[in-house]
Amino acid sequence: MNNRNIKREYGLAGKIAAAFVNSPLTPLMVLASLLLGLFAVLTTPRDEEPQIVVPMIDIMIPFPGHEAKEVNQYVVKPLEKIMWEVSGVDYVYSYAGDGFGIVTVRFFVGEDPEDALVRLYSKLMSNMDRMPHGTMQPLVKPKSIDDVPIIALTFYSKKYSSYEIRQIVEQVEDELKQLDNISETTILGSKPKTIYVYFEPSKLNAYHILLPQVVQALKQANTSLPSGEFDRNNYRFRVRTGLFLKDKRDVENVVIAVYNGKPIYLKDVAKVVEGEGEPTNIVQFGYGVQGEGKRDRVYNAVTLAIAKKTGSNAVVVADSVIEKLEKLKGKVIPEGIDVKITRNYGETASDKSNELIEHLLIATFSIVLLIAVTLGWRESLIVAVTIPVTLAIALFLSEMYGYSLNRVTLFALIFSIGILVDNSIVVLENIHRWFSMRKLPPSEAAVVATDEVGNPTILATFAVIVALLPMAFVTGLMGPYMRPIPINSSVAMFFSMLIAFILTPYLALRWLKHEPHQTPLDLEKEEETTAGFLTILFERIYMPLFFSRLKRWLFLGVMGLILVLSVLMLAYRLVLVKMLPYDNKSELFIVLDMPEGTPLEKTYQVAKKLTDYVKNVNEVENYVIYAGTPAPFDFNGLVRHYYLREAPYYAMIKVNLINKHDRKAQSHEIAERIRKDIEKIAKKNGAKFVAVVEPPPGPPVLSPIVAEVYGPDYKTQLQIAEKIKDIFEKTPGVIDVGIYRNLPQREYILKIDREKIRKYGFNEDMLVKTMRIALAGYSIGFINESNSLYPVNIVVRLAQKDRDSLEELLAMKIPTPKGAIPIGSLVDVEEGSTKNDIYRKNLQAVVYVVANVNDSLGSPVYPILDLTDDIEKIKTPDGKGIEVLFTDQPELTDKYYVKWDGEWQVTYETFRDMGIAFAVALIVLYILLVGWFKSFRMPFVIMSPIPFTLVGIVPGHFLMGAFFTATSMIGFIALAGIILRNSILLVQFTEDKLKEGYSLEEALLEAGIVRARPILLTAAAIVVGAFVIIFDPIFNGLAIALIFGTMASTLITLVVVPVLYYMIEGKKARKLGMAPAVPIDEKH
Repeated sequence: MNNRNIKREYGLAGKIAAAFVNSPLTPLMVLASLLLGLFAVLTTPRDEEPQIVVPMIDIMIPFPGHEAKEVNQYVVKPLEKIMWEVSGVDYVYSYAGDGFGIVTVRFFVGEDPEDALVRLYSKLMSNMDRMPHGTMQPLVKPKSIDDVPIIALTFYSKKYSSYEIRQIVEQVEDELKQLDNISETTILGSKPKTIYVYFEPSKLNAYHILLPQVVQALKQANTSLPSGEFDRNNYRFRVRTGLFLKDKRDVENVVIAVYNGKPIYLKDVAKVVEGEGEPTNIVQFGYGVQGEGKRDRVYNAVTLAIAKKTGSNAVVVADSVIEKLEKLKGKVIPEGIDVKITRNYGETASDKSNELIEHLLIATFSIVLLIAVTLGWRESLIVAVTIPVTLAIALFLSEMYGYSLNRVTLFALIFSIGILVDNSIVVLENIHRWFSMRKLPPSEAAVVATDEVGNPTILATFAVIVALLPMAFVTGLMGPYMRPIPINSSVAMFFSMLIAFILTPYLALRWLKHEPHQTPLDLEKEEETTAGFLTILFERIYMPLFFSRLKRWLFLGVMGLILVLSVLMLAYRLVLVKMLPYDNKSELFIVLDMPEGTPLEKTYQVAKKLTDYVKNVNEVENYVIYAGTPAPFDFNGLVRHYYLREAPYYAMIKVNLINKHDRKAQSHEIAERIRKDIEKIAKKNGAKFVAVVEPPPGPPVLSPIVAEVYGPDYKTQLQIAEKIKDIFEKTPGVIDVGIYRNLPQREYILKIDREKIRKYGFNEDMLVKTMRIALAGYSIGFINESNSLYPVNIVVRLAQKDRDSLEELLAMKIPTPKGAIPIGSLVDVEEGSTKNDIYRKNLQAVVYVVANVNDSLGSPVYPILDLTDDIEKIKTPDGKGIEVLFTDQPELTDKYYVKWDGEWQVTYETFRDMGIAFAVALIVLYILLVGWFKSFRMPFVIMSPIPFTLVGIVPGHFLMGAFFTATSMIGFIALAGIILRNSILLVQFTEDKLKEGYSLEEALLEAGIVRARPILLTAAAIVVGAFVIIFDPIFNGLAIALIFGTMASTLITLVVVPVLYYMIEGKKARKLGMAPAVPIDEKH
C-alpha cells in the first residue's frame, strides 16, 4: 500500500509540528522571541545577588536612667509580646541596655515591607499606653536589603581635616541626591557642624547662675512664632514675634540672667565654639601593596555610602553616581581632596552578569559544536537557533515575574542549557533518522518523526519540571535566593519542548539533506543495513543478563553495593556537607571589639596596628578604618546589625582586594591566611573580640556557629555560655569565638543626700540635670543658619579639661541661696560596675555564643555534631544538666537548653525543604508515570536509575575536593527528572516495538541500539553545558553533580532499566505462557 494514502492520526506533538512545519508564522515567532529576549537583557535591572525581601524593623525605645534589668522588665518584655501579636512575624529579637532597649521584628520572607511596617506601627502606637511612665517616644526604623549601600565613596586628604572634608561631602551628597533612583545616603566620619557652649563653673557661681537656667535661657531665646494677623486700610498684615538664633554671635549674646541690675551674656560665663567639637569617631584611609599611593601614611577620610531605590538597576545607578562625581571635581570638590570608590556593587553586578552571559554563550557554542561533530553541521545550525529562542523567552518571562538579572537567574539559564537542548536533540535526531530511512516525503517525515518521540518527550519534559518545580517552595532565606533556578529552568524546559515541536521540524525540513522519495524495494534494502558497533555492544551486555538469573542479581547487587559505598562517603566525611562555599569577592571586613570603657583613641590605635599588618598583604589594594562609627554595611552587616556599632570601643576595617582576575588567591584563601596574625595582634593589644568577616555566599546568619543558651536564670545562662566558649576555644578548627555580653565597666554612683539638698534649697531633679548636662551635654535646638545643609545644633556641656576625673566633677560648685557649694558635699559616692545587657529571642532570654570554622573543618555542621556531647556534660546548678536542641527553640525554660543556630539552622532548613521537595517530586512523578503506562510496577523500573546518580555525584565531589552543597542538591534533584527522560525513551520505544510484534529481548535490544545515540547526546550536552560553571566558587557543586551524575547514571540507565524491565515483563510473559525468543536459563 502506498504510504501517501495512509491517513495518520497524530498526537499532540505531531499536530503542533504539522501546523507549523510549513507555516509563515514560524519565522515571525522566532523573530518576536529574540526581540523580547533582547528587550529583557537591556531593561532588566542588574544586581549581583537576588534581592531577598525580608522586612526587618528596629524599634528603639529610650528609658532614661534605668538599668538593663529594668529596661528588660518594664519596656522590652511587654513590647515583645505586643510585637508577637502582629501577623506575619517570624522572629522577635531584643536587646536591653542601660537607658534604652531595641526590639527587632523580622517578618517572614516575602512579606510586603510596606504592609508589614503599617501593621507593626499601628500595633505599636495603639499600645503605647502600656509602656511605663518615663518611656520616651519610640523610633521605628525599617531595614531591608535595599538599604544596603551599592556604592561607597571615600573622600580623603592629607591637607584637610576630617571636619573640613565632611563639609565638602555634605555638598556632594546634596548634589548626588538629585539623581534618579538614589535612596538613603549616609555620611560616615567626623560630625556635622555644631555650636558647643562650654560653660565655666566658676563664672556661673560668681553670678549665682544654675546650669539648668543657662539651658532654659537659650531655649527661650531661640524662639519665633507667628502671632496672628490684623486688618488695616483694606490690607491684612501678618505678625511674627521673636527671631531664631542665626549664628555663633547670636548665641554668644544671649542674655541668660541679670546680676546686680546688669545683663549677663552667655559669652560672660561660657566659651562658644563652632565646629566638630570633640571627636566621637575616627575614619582614615590607607593604601596597600597593590594601591596607587604610599603605604607609609594614612589619610583623614569621610565616606559617603549610597543605596538605590527598590527595583532600580544597580549598574545604572552606580554609573550615574560616578559620572556626576567626575563633574563635581574642581567645582564642589577642591584640589587636595581625592576620592576613592571603596565599594561599587554596580560594577560587580555588571562584571558578574557579563561574565555569566559570556559563559552562557560559551555553553551554547559548545553544545552546537557537539551536535556538529555527532550529527552534522546542518543539525548544529538548528540547535544554534533553538537555544537562543528558548533563552530569549525565558529571560523575558523572568523579567515579567520580577526577577533581576543576577548571578542566580543567569546560572539558572546556564544550568538549563544542557537540559533544554535535550528536547531539540531528541526530535532532531529522530528527524535525522527518518530522513536517513527515506520512507516518507521530507515534510511528512519531519512531522512523523516529531510525533514518534512526541509523547515520551512531553512526558519527559514534565518529569523534569515536576522534579525541579517543588524546589521553588523552599522556605527561609534560601528560598528566594535559589528560587530563580527552578522557576527559570521550568519555564525554559516547557518552552524548549514547544520550540522542539514547532521550530525544529520547520528548520530540519529546510536545512537538512533529504533524498527523493524511494520505492518499496529501496526501503527493504535500507532496512537490511547492519546495526554496527552498537548492536554488537548491546548484545554482549544485554544477552548474558537476560539469559542468566545469577548474572542479573550479581549485576544488581554490585550496583547496589557501589551505591551504598558512595553514600557512606558522606557518612564518613570523605565528602563534607556545607550550605554554600565561600565566594571570591574583592572585600573583607575586620571586626574589632575592645572592652567596654576603652576610649576612642585606644580603639583606633589597635585598629591601626591591624592595618599596619594588612597593608603589607600582597593582594590588598586599600583599606578604611572606621573607629567609633560603623562601616558601610552589606547584607551580612544588615542581618548582624553592624550599622548600630556606634561606640568608642568598636572598630571595623574594610579591606579592599585587587580585582579577582588580577590575583591567584581567592578571597577566602586570603582571609584564612591573615586570620591567625590578625587575632594574635588584636589579643596582644587587649581586644575583647576580633574576626575576619567574609561576605557570605548566600543568605547571611549571625555567625556560622551559634549556640543559643536558654534557661530560668540569666546569670547562670552567662556562666554556661562562658563554659561553651571555653569548649569552642579548645576545639581545633573552631575560630573567631565570641560571646554576646558586655564586660563589666567601672562606674560611680552618686547617691544624693536628700536632707542636705533640701537644706540648701536645691532639689534632686536640678542636680541630676546639672550632672547630665555637664558630662554628656545637652542639645537645646539648632540655629537657623541659611547656608547649612544640616541643622547646626547648639550643645551645652562642660569643657573636657573640667570633666577628666571624678574629683573635678565633685569639686564643681553650684550656687544656692546659702552660697556656692561643691557637688561632692551633696552626694555620697559608691563605686560599682555596670550590669549585664540582656538579649532575648522570641520572648525568651538568650545568650549567644558565636564562632566560625577554618578550612580544616570546612563546614560548621561537623563541629556542632562533635561538640554536642561535651556541652551535654556541662553541670548546671539545678543538677538537671543541659538539653541540646538542633532545630527548635525550647517551648519552656524550666531547665537549661542549648539550641544550635547560625549556618546549621539554614543548612538544616534548606536540606529539609529540598528533601521534602524531592519526595513530593518523586510521588508526583510516580503518579504521572502510573497514569501514562497504566502500571503500578513500571514506574519503579523507570525511576530506578535516580538513586544511582549518587554513584557519580558523591565520588565526583570527592575527586574534585568540593563540598556537597545546596547547589549540589539541586543538581541531584534535577538529575531525577533528566534521567527519567532517558528511562522513558527506552521503555516507551520498547513497548512500541512489542506492539509491532517484536519479542521482549529483540524490543529491548532495539530500544538500546536506537535510543542510545539521543540518550548519549543529551547526556553529553548536559556535561558540556555544566562544564562552564565548574570553576565558579558557589555553583561548582551543581556542575559537579550534573557532570558526574549524568555520566554515571546515563551508563547505568542503559543497562539497569532494560534488565529490570526484562525481569518484570519476562516473568509476566512466562506466566501467560509466552515463550521468549531465546531459551532462558533459569539455573544460571
